[in-house]
Amino acid sequence: MLFNNRKQAGTKLADALDKFKDEQVVVFALPRGGVVLGVEIAKKLHAPLDLVITKKIGHPMNPEYAICAVAEEGEPLCNPSEVARIDSGWLDSEVERIRQEIKRRRQHYFGKIKQQNIEGKTAIIVDDGIATGFTMMAAIKEITMRKPKQVVVAVPVTPYDTAKKLKSMADELVSLHIERHYLGAVGAYYIDFRQVEDNEVMALLKSVNNAP
Repeated sequence: MLFNNRKQAGTKLADALDKFKDEQVVVFALPRGGVVLGVEIAKKLHAPLDLVITKKIGHPMNPEYAICAVAEEGEPLCNPSEVARIDSGWLDSEVERIRQEIKRRRQHYFGKIKQQNIEGKTAIIVDDGIATGFTMMAAIKEITMRKPKQVVVAVPVTPYDTAKKLKSMADELVSLHIERHYLGAVGAYYIDFRQVEDNEVMALLKSVNNAP
């Protein structure tokens, strides 16, 4: 399955989520790429769009290799076998550094606007794709803490093994294609996978949440 761009993927995913149209829904996008899809879903479901901001912690000897993922609140989600072999003091300071960066990003995107209250509502978490699934799993953990009615994960393409993990953590996974032979990179499923910039994220959030 190949998408022209994130907007097209978001439109198709929104159609697959149509059954939630009459429910109280809040859409949570993982920035930055997930916001483009989140806009299409929020418009389709007439729902507010919020962010769930997660960041990975890379191994100290190989920063591109994720060993943990941190969300805005709660404990980090980590690979136990990896963190057992690194300095706990380094990890604690890295978690705190990333938490401060996450707070800065929320302030940048939203200013003083408070997070959406989702208690008793359906929370739909969306991203433009999944590789290891670490950041999405951290997002699920974060949103679940806030006591929604149900947590739905929405992703265009999901690796088969990762899909099983996500289904065990969320109430439902909505994916257009679950891939047994994953191509290894999210961008491989898009013709246009250009980077989404901060100013675009802010404009997209405003286009949904300030709409009449």
